[in-house]
Amino acid sequence: MRLSSFISFAGFVMLIAASYCPLLRPLHIANWNMYDCNKPYGIVVLLVAVVGIIGVVFMQIKIARMAAWLSLVLVILFYFLALLKIHTSFSFIPFHSIERFLDRQIKFRWGWWLLFAGPLLSLTGVLSQKNKFKIPAEQKAI
Repeated sequence: MRLSSFISFAGFVMLIAASYCPLLRPLHIANWNMYDCNKPYGIVVLLVAVVGIIGVVFMQIKIARMAAWLSLVLVILFYFLALLKIHTSFSFIPFHSIERFLDRQIKFRWGWWLLFAGPLLSLTGVLSQKNKFKIPAEQKAI
């Protein structure tokens, strides 16, 4: 296994591990991971990471590259969805000062660092790989 393949493999494994790490801490009561925030979305991220691992193990660079880009897009989208969830979770309260106070009580946890580092690491490994097959010059012109 080449170094770039190992880096992308480690990135996908880190993404799977980060989905179980604490991401949000609402009202200082409990820690929420990706599956507590949105279970179907967490399962989709998990499946994309598994497809990426399969692409790396079987040296399918295009599949691994697609999974790396898709995992990065899904993590960024999940971050924006978490922000929206925080800012709209107490919107039913008619007093805006209490609503803002309760919004500030939901804290981001350290799992976000791993959740962003996994796809970035896998993308770094996948983009540094080169195709094994070269297209002959006479076929490029067609």
